Amino acid sequence: MSTTATQVLFDAPGPKGRRRILLLSILSVLAIAGLLAAGLWQFHTNGQLDPDRWVVYLRADYLAFLGQGLWGTLKVTAAAAVVAFPFGLLLALARLSRSSLLRAIAITWIEFFRGIPMLLVVYAFLLALPAFGVTFPRFWMLVIPMILVSSAATAEVFRAGIKAVDRGQHEAAAAIGLSRRDAMASVVLPQAVRLVLPSLILALVTLLKDSTLGYVVSYNELQFQGKTLVSITRYLVQTYLVVSVIYIVINLLLTRIALALDARMKARAVAS
Repeated sequence: MSTTATQVLFDAPGPKGRRRILLLSILSVLAIAGLLAAGLWQFHTNGQLDPDRWVVYLRADYLAFLGQGLWGTLKVTAAAAVVAFPFGLLLALARLSRSSLLRAIAITWIEFFRGIPMLLVVYAFLLALPAFGVTFPRFWMLVIPMILVSSAATAEVFRAGIKAVDRGQHEAAAAIGLSRRDAMASVVLPQAVRLVLPSLILALVTLLKDSTLGYVVSYNELQFQGKTLVSITRYLVQTYLVVSVIYIVINLLLTRIALALDARMKARAVAS
């Protein structure tokens, strides 16, 4: 956010305010450091930091086991994104349509799946649909709920991007004789997609997190493999810390990509 926008939303702090903010920041850092130190000490006294409890994760078979889970996580995330993002775009276009029927369908879909927890959708595919004779492989019992929920959220991202395109672009397209549909396809959508690209990458982070619900349907994603590894090693803390680090690294990489794209597009906008 620019300095001007920040000043509009918030009054700039004076000398006292800046000192207070600095003091609170220092106290917060010290409190967090104290909690981390206390946690590490507790782990140490309980033997959770013993090297023997960690070196097992350097074994080739354990690494391969977690690698299978990581591959499963990446597969369901990619499959859901490939379908959910284009579907979300169609829902956004339907919501912006002049047809009242299309708008009603899109609004109902978006509001329903934005408001329902994905866990309930997963349970519907696991328990409710089989009662009516409708069954899916484990992979799709996870991917389809991810698509349904993500498409609703992504539709709003695309809608915001389309509305963010300058109105003059619509008028310029009309001035050269383009129909509303052609203007949307050739002029507005390419700009909207560029605007929302960082948000779409961050949506991948959300999909990656949603994939952890694979344990509900016993799909071999990373979280489920970690749970299985706990039953083998009996090292709950160590296993889930290793799994958490893998998720954090992937999410950080995706977030860095999104921030880099956002910075690049802002630089282009300033240059133009």
